[in-house]
Amino acid sequence: MKRQLAVLATLSGLLLASAPAVAAPVASGPSGPSGPSGASGASATAVASGGPGAPAHTPGRPPLPALPDELNGGAWPTSHLQGVALDREKRYMYWSFTQMLVKTDLRGKVVGTVEGLTGHLGDLDLNPRDGRVYGSLEYKAEEAFYIAIFDGDRINRVGMNAERDGVMTTVYLPEVVEDFTADMDGDGHFDGDTPDTADHRYGCSGIDGVAFGPAFGKRAGQGKDTLKVAYGIYSNTERTDNDHQVILEYDVTSWRRYERPLSQTAPHHSGPSRVDGKFFAYTGNTRYGVQNLEYDPYTGDWFLAVYEGAKPGFPNYSFFVIDGSARPVTGEIVGQPERERGKLLKVADGFDFHGQYGFQALGDGTYYVADSVRVVGPDGVVRQEGFAEKYRWTGRPAGAERTTPPFSPVVGG
Repeated sequence: MKRQLAVLATLSGLLLASAPAVAAPVASGPSGPSGPSGASGASATAVASGGPGAPAHTPGRPPLPALPDELNGGAWPTSHLQGVALDREKRYMYWSFTQMLVKTDLRGKVVGTVEGLTGHLGDLDLNPRDGRVYGSLEYKAEEAFYIAIFDGDRINRVGMNAERDGVMTTVYLPEVVEDFTADMDGDGHFDGDTPDTADHRYGCSGIDGVAFGPAFGKRAGQGKDTLKVAYGIYSNTERTDNDHQVILEYDVTSWRRYERPLSQTAPHHSGPSRVDGKFFAYTGNTRYGVQNLEYDPYTGDWFLAVYEGAKPGFPNYSFFVIDGSARPVTGEIVGQPERERGKLLKVADGFDFHGQYGFQALGDGTYYVADSVRVVGPDGVVRQEGFAEKYRWTGRPAGAERTTPPFSPVVGG
């Protein structure tokens, strides 16, 4: 077997990078899905679910219309797809293309775009409480990391501007900045945006995966959902302190007091001074951390899609499952330059699966797994086309095959 189960057992006991900015995109009509499928993070819709077999709609309400097996987000002159978020009730899908947000209906018609971003827009999720779309947003050179909040109801045309058209606000995350800029070698100099350094606490390269869900150790409907924000982690095989995925927790109920319009020439610092929780999942080092984070109300677990790492001694999977029923335990954050303790999450499984470009749990044992492919139009312009395909939960195999991905495509699977 490619991976050794003994290594996975050890992990269970313990557990994209920002692309260069691209010029403002030009709208391109959607075409049919093509190329390999892939998965990335975005959160589940507001579904009260008791686990496998639970209904895919909120109790007391009529079932929502069936979702298509395939969705298309159009082709755009940007970097690749970073994440998706589904508004099932209003029948829209939101697509993060790194420098722009695209809103489509479920037939693939482009409803609107938010453009003009010079930073890195990453994973997305829909907040079921306020109906807005939350995404990670990085400006590494400015040492500014935000949650971008999009008012989807106001996104109604192609070419809306992120700074001027009143469709997006941002909340600054000082905890991320502190870890990103940490002078770990004590030489009095921050080495900047590079993995080849001892700086950056926990190997923090910023943020990417975001998802709403219950507190770790609880199921959907047990208490208030909170926003989880996962660090990007630099790939550096020479360090021992970068083998955890780091996930921050925020109660966003009162976040409107922090929200400010985005100014890319004068980044603001309005945000919560403290986190509501900071958690560590021992997976081994990965390339740029959790690309997509997702809570699945069907299984009650958290899914982490990553770019596989390269450290010897680890299985280097591209997909991990956090046991959502296991409460965090306080223990040593292994590998740190000084002994440190924190809240540890239980990594239940690891396997190879494509989830890095968009992953949306639908609450009924099915999922949208997204990907993007490079296309060249008749005008000679290179674009990235985004699409999503529906997968179903097949259950985790037992014994020697437990590392087989528990998903299969609905079409042709």
